Amino acid sequence: MSDGALVLGIETSCDETGVGIVRGTTLLANAVASSVEEHARFGGVVPEVASRAHLDAMVPAIRRALDDASVTWRDVDAIAVTAGPGLAGALLVGVAAAKAYSIALGKPLYGVNHLSAHVAVDVLEHGPLPEPCVALLVSGGHSSLLLVSDLTRDVRPLGATVDDAAGEAFDKVARVLGLPFPGGPHIDRVAGDGDAALVSFPRGKADDGTLDFSFSGLKTAVARWVEARERAGLPIPVADVAASFQEAVVDVLTTKAIVACRSHGVDYLLIGGGVAANSRLRALAEQRCAAAGIRLRVPRPGLCTDNGAMVAALGALLVEAGRPASSLDLPADSSLPITEVLV
Repeated sequence: MSDGALVLGIETSCDETGVGIVRGTTLLANAVASSVEEHARFGGVVPEVASRAHLDAMVPAIRRALDDASVTWRDVDAIAVTAGPGLAGALLVGVAAAKAYSIALGKPLYGVNHLSAHVAVDVLEHGPLPEPCVALLVSGGHSSLLLVSDLTRDVRPLGATVDDAAGEAFDKVARVLGLPFPGGPHIDRVAGDGDAALVSFPRGKADDGTLDFSFSGLKTAVARWVEARERAGLPIPVADVAASFQEAVVDVLTTKAIVACRSHGVDYLLIGGGVAANSRLRALAEQRCAAAGIRLRVPRPGLCTDNGAMVAALGALLVEAGRPASSLDLPADSSLPITEVLV
């Protein structure tokens, strides 16, 4: 076991109640309670449902994490919690719980940035983060390129989505194709049997000279293609459409990520967020990074989706860096900018 502070991390930004425990860069526990099944019938995350699910899951998840790590609250050195960005009501549940434990137990509190935590989680698997590096974060709510010079102090945005995030587009296209929610894993699964060259879907903002993303037009293009087939009475080749759509998304993501690395003289690319679990994104990123002489780091799929381990990992890095703890009037900020790693 590595040395370092024992940090408990709480994550409630969306529909997963995550509690992780980390000592230094060693993962001791990662308890996750998902409410995704409660949202499936609505075809997307319902904020009020997510908030209530966090309330129900919080204490059991903390108890499970402590048991899994074979530690007690007395052993914990600090508490970290996602302060934003995310769903306001969901964030409030986690922040309120973290404050209560901090006050009751006399433990320092660190309110951290959800996106920075997705970067930090990689240290649990691959060791210290090369700095600088470029991070590509792709999830249901975010598609961002970041320049990480010092994860505890200096994270700069290079580009972001101007409309739908990649994960959001996956969910919407899955609905068009009659696939269940959440769409990402199901599109990835059926695309494995499809022909990615069947339809040449548009690559939004692919050659616009920026590092921003746009997936709304792609989503609409898929919907119109499917509607046209239906009007003509033709069958929908779901696997082929899924594969063609997926290829359009990962093509743009990886192309811009490589451009970001080259234009900033960076030799390391890290990919995080829920969409980083996508098998085609991982494969294409590996292929293109190898061709460009860039070293790729991607956490295992279980650490890509929202979890408490990533929050605890960032908390441990902040403690090690000597950053001051957050005050107890820490707010939950649904639009917290990426430049604020620690609130």
